[in-house]
Amino acid sequence: MANNEEDRSEGSVEMEQQDDDAEAEETEKILIIDPDSEELDFNHSRLTKLENLEPLTKTRKLCFTWNLIKKIENLDTLSTLVELELRDNQITIIENLDALVNLEVLDLSFNRIKKIEGLNNLLNLRKLFLSSNKIIYIENLSHLKNLTTLELGDNKIREIINLDDLTNLINLFLGKNKISKIQNLESLQSLQLLSLQSNRITKIENLGELTKLDQLYLSENGIICIEGLENCPNLTTLDLTNNKIKKIENIQHLQNLEEFWVNNNEIEDWVTVESLVANKKLQTVYLEKNPVSKDSNYRRKIKLLLPWLVQLDATLCR
Repeated sequence: MANNEEDRSEGSVEMEQQDDDAEAEETEKILIIDPDSEELDFNHSRLTKLENLEPLTKTRKLCFTWNLIKKIENLDTLSTLVELELRDNQITIIENLDALVNLEVLDLSFNRIKKIEGLNNLLNLRKLFLSSNKIIYIENLSHLKNLTTLELGDNKIREIINLDDLTNLINLFLGKNKISKIQNLESLQSLQLLSLQSNRITKIENLGELTKLDQLYLSENGIICIEGLENCPNLTTLDLTNNKIKKIENIQHLQNLEEFWVNNNEIEDWVTVESLVANKKLQTVYLEKNPVSKDSNYRRKIKLLLPWLVQLDATLCR
């Protein structure tokens, strides 16, 4: 009887080994299948290494999202690559990308990267995603003249620096960092979207040169006063949620404003709310969780004040 159990045990081990071999073999096949394809997706494949990519001489887009890859390597033959996605892996260093001279989109979000480096040859890069890493400094980006989107949210950045040469930048994401001051953005005159939510900012300032700014996100900071927007007449979205603002002021000139989010603040004076009458294009206003929203006639008053409003807080106006 014991022998039979041992035989079964040995058989189970052998079958498990065969299963492991089959799985490894399958992964190997996935890496080399359809070498003429322009777009290949290896997401959720439990890959631990970038390898066997040499046959892919025509590929323009490669996706390796949500794998177990620790090192960027073996990409030297992929000169046709335009987009590379390596988000949600275990990468610690940006390296071995020199051959990807045609790359336009690089996504390394949700990794373990501590330093921006290894991008020297990526002169055609237009979109760079590095959110949710461990980056401390903004550096080594000055040569990326064609960059239009830079995502650095959810890192450990304390200061906005070294962006002066990115004059074609349109979208800049710096939310969920440790930034205490809005500064050094003067040269980014093409900027249309600036996201600085969840930082340590206490003052809206140094936006005077950003005349094309369309969306500004400053929620979850320590801002006390709405100011510094004099030269941002094209704003359509202004997010000031969860700050320490007591008055709605200095936005009457924002004639294109459509979305104004100022919930979770300290606004208690209805007179300041009435200043929104000047913003005739407003479609959505969030004012909930301010002292004024405790008024039993809160919704009725806002609707009478702004009859063109489409949505108040999370509810459509009727």
